[in-house]
Amino acid sequence: MRPILIELGPITLYSYGLMMALGFMAAYTVLHKEHKRLKFNVDYAGTLLIIGLVCGIVGAKLLFIITEWSHFLQDPVGMIFSPAGLVWYGGFAGGLIGMFYYIRKKRLPILQYLDMIGLGGMIGYAVGRLGCHFAGDGDYGIPTELPWGTIYANGTVKPTTAAADYFARNPEAAEKWNYQELAANIVDADRFGSITEFDTTVAMHPTPVYEFIMGVIVFFLLWKFRAMLQPAGMVFSVYLLLMAAQRFVIEFWRLNPVVALGLSQAQLFSILIFIAGLIMIYVLKQR
Repeated sequence: MRPILIELGPITLYSYGLMMALGFMAAYTVLHKEHKRLKFNVDYAGTLLIIGLVCGIVGAKLLFIITEWSHFLQDPVGMIFSPAGLVWYGGFAGGLIGMFYYIRKKRLPILQYLDMIGLGGMIGYAVGRLGCHFAGDGDYGIPTELPWGTIYANGTVKPTTAAADYFARNPEAAEKWNYQELAANIVDADRFGSITEFDTTVAMHPTPVYEFIMGVIVFFLLWKFRAMLQPAGMVFSVYLLLMAAQRFVIEFWRLNPVVALGLSQAQLFSILIFIAGLIMIYVLKQR
């Protein structure tokens, strides 16, 4: 992992920030192309994306605070201004609300703009996920013996820390991977914390890479068949279905804790988003 790419005096280029910027550019490229194809004012593309980005960050932070309320009460200022702690579904909701408000205010065709948002949002999400992988920010998965398993010892969040709750809930897995013994043996340290033997020897599922691959596949399917997915709004509806489905599946390899019905918080949100997509398809077909 390489969280920091370049350091030039006071200037630091983080891999996470770079991939987020590339994801933003990819989404803008898609929105710009669609604006030109549909003969809309291309000036709206950049404004819409900036609104989505700002409102998305606010929504992601807000949902994180809500889900971590006890920790927020202990250090509200630190949690609010920390660059960490962003929940994707909060960002999705916040960005969508912000963009929807702008679309209504400008009296733009809502359904056609939702289709564009689905296309841009999918490719932007896919590219941005690589930032999580390169940063090793804890969004990786459970231990694995698969040949593409990844060592995240140099990440911003060490596997020893990220997997602590998972192993507490799965003592048999902790025994299998010799977690207690390996995690107790500190072998090195960097600016992000101590590095244990567990961090350097146990590979984890690179779930951000899985999400990147699945996200790119979903995007190209939507892009290829966007002219066939009619009426307007159908692309966005299918986007909701496929986006929710891929996240639901990926969660089975993620370290996220189970909150209800044997499912993680993200999986429960995925179910709601999937149902929303089905309802939207039904309504569009009825109209």
